[in-house]
Amino acid sequence: MKAAVVATTGGAVPEYQDFRDPEAGEGRQIVDLVATAIHPVVRSRASGGHYSSTGRFPLVPGVDAVARTNDGTLVYTGGVEEPWGTFAERMAVPMAVPLPHGADPVSVAAGVNPGMSSWMPLTTHADEHGTPDTVMILGVTGAAGGLAVQNALALGVRRVIGAGRGTDALKRARGLGAETVEIVGDKHADAAAMGAALDGKAPDLVLDFLWGGVAESAFQALADVPGEGATSYVEIGSLAGAQAAVPAPLLRSRPFRLSGSGIGSFDMRRYFIQVSAYVQLIADGKANVDAHTYRLSQVSEAWAAPAGPRPVLIAD
Repeated sequence: MKAAVVATTGGAVPEYQDFRDPEAGEGRQIVDLVATAIHPVVRSRASGGHYSSTGRFPLVPGVDAVARTNDGTLVYTGGVEEPWGTFAERMAVPMAVPLPHGADPVSVAAGVNPGMSSWMPLTTHADEHGTPDTVMILGVTGAAGGLAVQNALALGVRRVIGAGRGTDALKRARGLGAETVEIVGDKHADAAAMGAALDGKAPDLVLDFLWGGVAESAFQALADVPGEGATSYVEIGSLAGAQAAVPAPLLRSRPFRLSGSGIGSFDMRRYFIQVSAYVQLIADGKANVDAHTYRLSQVSEAWAAPAGPRPVLIAD
C-alpha cells in the first residue's frame, strides 16, 4: 500500500512511498483512509521526542483519522499500532465511532484531537464538581486553545479568560467569546495581567497548553487572589517549557488540585464515550477549527506548510 513514511528519528519529513500492509490482529479491523490531520503530537511522535514514542523506525505517522469500513460506514478512529499509523491508505484499528449523518470528515479529522484535549478535563470537572463558572485557558491563541473556548461555552461556562500572544490571534479568541490577556514573556508582568483579569476571583478550572514560565506566572496570579475558592489546574501541553516551579504557599493556602491530561491519564472507556459526544459537537457546528486539505501523496508539502489552518491529508 501507499503511505507517508518517516525513515529515521530526528524530525525527518515523511515521504510518500510503499509500505507493508497492516495486520488485522484480534479485535481489529482494516479500514480505508478518508482524512487524517497533522497534529503537533504527530510531529512530536514522528521525531521520536514524544513521551509515547517507541523509537521504532521506519514508521507511518498519524494518531487518528476518519476512515471507511468494509460496509461503507464513515468512522472516527485511532489506536493504530506502530510502526503503522493513520497516514496510509489502510490501517488496522481497534475502535470505530460512526460519524453522524452529514458530518464533514475533514472537520472531524482536524478537530477531534485538539478538541478532546480540553473536552476531557472540562467534562470531568463538570461530572465531579458541576459546570465551572470561570475557566482560564493558557495558550488560547492556538487551535486547541480556540477549541477550548468553544468547548467551555458549549458546556455552559459563564466566563472564559484566555492568555496568549499576538494581537490578531487574541482578537480571534475574543471573537469566540473569551476575555483575553496578552502574554509578553515577563513573569511578573504576566502574573500581574492575569491577576487583573481574574479580578479577585480564582477560576474554577485552568487549562494550560503552555506550562513553563507561563505556568509560573499563573501560579503567582492564583496565589495573590484572596479567598478560599477551589481551583483545578490541568496541564495539557508544554509549548513554553517542560518544567515549571510550583510555589508551596499556593498548595497550602487554598484548595488547589494540579493534574495532567494526556494519552496515559485517561480512563479509555470514558474517553470513547466522550469522543462520540465530541464528534456530534463538531457535526452540529459547535466546535470549529480551520483546516487545509492535501492529498496523501502531498504529505511532504503538507508537513512543511507554515503555521495556520491545520493540514489534513485526504485519500488520493
